Amino acid sequence: MRGFILRLLGRTGDSGGAGADARTDGDARTDGGTTTQETAVGQSRLTSVLDSEFVRSLPFWLPAALFMGLFVYGAIGWNFVISLTDWSGLQPDPDYGTLGFEMYGQMLSDPTFITAARNTVVLLVAFTAVTLLLGLVLAILVDQQIRFENTLRTIYLLPMSLSFVVTAIFWAWMYNPEIGVINVFLRTVGLGYFAQAWISDPQFKLAAVIFALMWQFSGYCMVVYLAGLRAIPTEQYEAAKTDGASSYRMYRRVIIPQLRASTTSAAVVLMVFALKAFDFLFVLFGPVPGPSADILSVMMFREAFRSTNWAYGSAIATVLFLMALGVIGPYLYLQYTRGDL
Repeated sequence: MRGFILRLLGRTGDSGGAGADARTDGDARTDGGTTTQETAVGQSRLTSVLDSEFVRSLPFWLPAALFMGLFVYGAIGWNFVISLTDWSGLQPDPDYGTLGFEMYGQMLSDPTFITAARNTVVLLVAFTAVTLLLGLVLAILVDQQIRFENTLRTIYLLPMSLSFVVTAIFWAWMYNPEIGVINVFLRTVGLGYFAQAWISDPQFKLAAVIFALMWQFSGYCMVVYLAGLRAIPTEQYEAAKTDGASSYRMYRRVIIPQLRASTTSAAVVLMVFALKAFDFLFVLFGPVPGPSADILSVMMFREAFRSTNWAYGSAIATVLFLMALGVIGPYLYLQYTRGDL
């Protein structure tokens, strides 16, 4: 490409030079310069631009950036514009002539939206906190130089490779009130009075979802924390033990504070997955999980594709996007201040 541009410039310079010759009677000019010198200077500058690292890297990232901008950020922007209309029902196209924030005002007076937003926040916080805690405990146990460490790591990490659809089908069977493993186990050990209709009883629905997601992602947290633990110099363990610190005090005062970066990165991933739990709940409960387990992503699907309230569904999707931005934005800023971006 660089050679083609230079050859094209050379032809353009020749034809321009011929015209200049006609105007100035040869290469000589009245100010003492020559057209040949100007062409050489222009080619030199163009060569330096074409040789720059930025221009040479364009073929590698520009096509992907254009597609990303069009199909991701362009779609997000279009979704926001639709949320400002009143598009619903069988209207073939939204009316872009009257834009406003009526849909966002409607949210504040919609008890279904308030309930779904509350459940989303509870799922986000509870799932992240419990999964981080379990992952940390597993990482500390696996870090004790136990036998079959690699096997245990593989077993714990395996659920992470499953899709939400497979996980939902698996846990729908586990939670089955009659033949599910949980209730069968409780009845077998004489604790049948603890057996419940886990995904039918409203008071257990959201907790059942959080427990199933925790099972799927605790192995991921374990691996992240294990990498953080292995990065801490062994001298710090030995110094704490020499000072007489118990194992509990050593981990609480010395080790865990140094896992801040691992905690941050794992928490961001978990919160993003919590916001993307639509397919898990959709497979488990269908489009109407009920007030006790309804979350914003399921409500967005229900409003847009079942009730054909396109604008209202787009407004809910915009709120979900802002929540995701609220999770990822501070993390990216933190990475930027550390010089990691």
